[in-house]
Amino acid sequence: MTLTAPLCVQVPAGAATMELGNVSQPTYGPGPEAPGSSTPGLVGMVHGFLRLVQPNALPVELIADFGQSQSEEAIGEQVQQLLLYELGFLVCTAIGLLFIILMPLVGCCFCCCRCCGNCGGHMYQKQGRRMGCRRRVLWASVLLVSALLLAGDVCAFVSNTRFSQAVCGTFPNVNNTLDNVRTYVASIPQQINFIIDSSDVPLGHANRSLQDVGPNLGGMIVLGIRRSTDGALGSLQSLLQGMETLAAAFGSIASTRLHLEELQRNYSRRLASLRDGLNQTLQRCGHPCGSVSLDGLAFSANFSTIPGVERQLEALGDVSGSNIASDLKKVNSTLDTTPAKVQEQSQDVVTKTQDQLGLIRQEIRSWQEQLPLLEVEENIGAFVSNATSVLEEYKEPIITLDRLRWSICVLLCCMVLLVVLCNIFGLLLGPLGLKESVLPTQRSSLSNAGGNFFMAGVGFSFIFSWLLMLLVLITFVLGGNIYMLICESWRSQQLFQLLDTPGLIPGFNLSELLGQEGGTANFSEIYRQCQRDAALWQTLHLDQTVSLDELLNISQYTGEISTAFEKMNITLSPISLLSQSQRDLLLNASRAGQPPDFTLSLEQLDQNVTQGSLLDLATELEQLADKGTDVKKDLKADARKLRELNKEMQMSFSGPLQSLKENIHSVQSRAAQLEAQTKAALDKARETQEFLDREMANIIKNDTRAFLEELLDFFETYISWAKNRLTGDVARCKPIAQTLDNVEAITCNYILDSLNAFWFSLGWCTFFLLPSIILAVRLAKFYRRMDTADVYSDLGFAGHPHSTSTKSPDHPQSISPLLPRHRGDGQRLLHLLRLLPGRWGAGWDPPAETPTPIPIM
Repeated sequence: MTLTAPLCVQVPAGAATMELGNVSQPTYGPGPEAPGSSTPGLVGMVHGFLRLVQPNALPVELIADFGQSQSEEAIGEQVQQLLLYELGFLVCTAIGLLFIILMPLVGCCFCCCRCCGNCGGHMYQKQGRRMGCRRRVLWASVLLVSALLLAGDVCAFVSNTRFSQAVCGTFPNVNNTLDNVRTYVASIPQQINFIIDSSDVPLGHANRSLQDVGPNLGGMIVLGIRRSTDGALGSLQSLLQGMETLAAAFGSIASTRLHLEELQRNYSRRLASLRDGLNQTLQRCGHPCGSVSLDGLAFSANFSTIPGVERQLEALGDVSGSNIASDLKKVNSTLDTTPAKVQEQSQDVVTKTQDQLGLIRQEIRSWQEQLPLLEVEENIGAFVSNATSVLEEYKEPIITLDRLRWSICVLLCCMVLLVVLCNIFGLLLGPLGLKESVLPTQRSSLSNAGGNFFMAGVGFSFIFSWLLMLLVLITFVLGGNIYMLICESWRSQQLFQLLDTPGLIPGFNLSELLGQEGGTANFSEIYRQCQRDAALWQTLHLDQTVSLDELLNISQYTGEISTAFEKMNITLSPISLLSQSQRDLLLNASRAGQPPDFTLSLEQLDQNVTQGSLLDLATELEQLADKGTDVKKDLKADARKLRELNKEMQMSFSGPLQSLKENIHSVQSRAAQLEAQTKAALDKARETQEFLDREMANIIKNDTRAFLEELLDFFETYISWAKNRLTGDVARCKPIAQTLDNVEAITCNYILDSLNAFWFSLGWCTFFLLPSIILAVRLAKFYRRMDTADVYSDLGFAGHPHSTSTKSPDHPQSISPLLPRHRGDGQRLLHLLRLLPGRWGAGWDPPAETPTPIPIM
């Protein structure tokens, strides 16, 4: 038996996928083996002949009602209708009986007639001009009839052998068919056991779900809570992170401001010292250097005027110093410990549910004894065993009788062959020994032997033809009627209507055989369903006997499980997102965290650090030094100092100034959204908190119910699968229909077709024996040696030929004159006798009265 690929049965989301395999179907042996020889053309001719003899449809109602009526008139009418139905067979039977009776009588009369010299018994053949043409036509006719006889005899031999092969092959064919039925019957409990054993799959899934109730149910509860808290927690965490980023920006602004103030103080002193040195140099230079201005050696911005952010830092620092972030982490930790708490609090329910699973297992195991399919399997198995024992009991006697039948039929076929051989020898020897120029009384022994063979064939035909017809009649009545009653009506489905008639076969009740007490099993409906490979449950309508809904009902156990889960009480630690003080703190921080007005500061930051360009002043001093003044060296030294100071200041101020501007822009952009973000996060946190306070118990209850439904879905899925398999896959009854088809093939195609082909072939031969007799008798005269014969000569009157009698070589002293039909013929005969020499020659005078010639023996 082969198991097909597993069938994945999908259960609702959240439950595992159960793999419940398909019901395995058994592998059956081959069908019946046909006999070795085959004659499809002959069988087709037989079927056509039988349909011609019996064109009427099977009278189902007449056969079903026959004999049930108590009225003699009604019974007589039924008999009349049956005789009318069998009219074709009755006519053929009457013809066969007439043949059997008349053929021996005709043979005896024919024999006596020939012994008296009549019916062609007188060894005399009148000669004529068309003797050769007639002989050739008769020879061809006998050849044709002999060929037809030989063809029929060969078909009879083949059909006889095929019938024996069919009878001998019936027992292994039937045994193979019954073995397939046994395989089918044995597969029923195996398939039922497979369905029952498959209950371990949902039971195992349910047990594992119960053992992992913490991760499963607890995970569902956590998932339900997180669907509402994740949004609020995410908003709060994003808000805290934004405040931390804003506080860091404000801190950077404050530190950068202090750093810039320190740099400004340091470089202010150095600029003042450099300015003093330049003033002295310019004074020594005098009038050429009078156009140089030193006003640019001062800071253009006052970094001490940048607004302070201490108040913002304090407000945001209070948020960072609070325990809001840790409280939010506690919410996550509380949710993470939920599965462990669920596992702990549901132990009693798990134990009770596992007890109910054990009871469900016992209930499913008890189905095997309650399913009616097993009773059907037992009844069919007993029927098959009984049929097997009956076959074994009658096997040897049937084979022995068939050997005897085969021998008798072969003997009768040999009789036909003997007639054919006689005709063949006659056809061969007659023409070989015949010479047309030789008189009939002088024919050769070879030619005479050919004629004798023809007469021997005629004799054998008369002797054995009635025996052949007797055998043909018996086999025709039996084989033809059985074929038309069973085989033809089987193929036209009329036999099924007859078998559906209750009480038609004494002692046979299909409903009782199938274990349906008081049922009305319909043979034709069962056969049609089985041809479509339907399951036995649907075919036999077992749902009318046993309700699967009641049989596969485990609601009492699932009800106990539901009650236990409804009583389960799961309590979790309360979840609090924010306290009121924390709400106020966040709201105040969002308001106090707004940045001061940095507009003037940004304008100062966009200006040059110094009021004038130190590089331009250094260039101007170098140009003065190039004019050749007295303070040339001093001017170049001061220009170099200016360049070095400019470079140093650029390196010191560029980074802090850029960082300060970026931080100012950052806090301006972030602070603009801070208050709205805070209000949205606090509103979401408030709504989430209200939802948790209101719906926490419902979340736990709903998720517990969902877990219970998933747990029960394992069994509902299994029950649905078991129903579908029992009504659709278990005990698919196509092997039953195939068994009936095999029996029909063995009975009709092998046995009855061979039997019918045999009597048809033998009847063919018997029919052609009649023309063979007539033609052989006629043709034998042309080859057998005659006692007297006609001779034609040119002597006569008026140029007409005259015939004269001659002596037969077998009787040299006898002469048989021709009896004249007219007076003129007698005169010519007397004239011919006078011309003969010796005793019959000259000097012979006819008597006064010419007596009738008498042959001299």
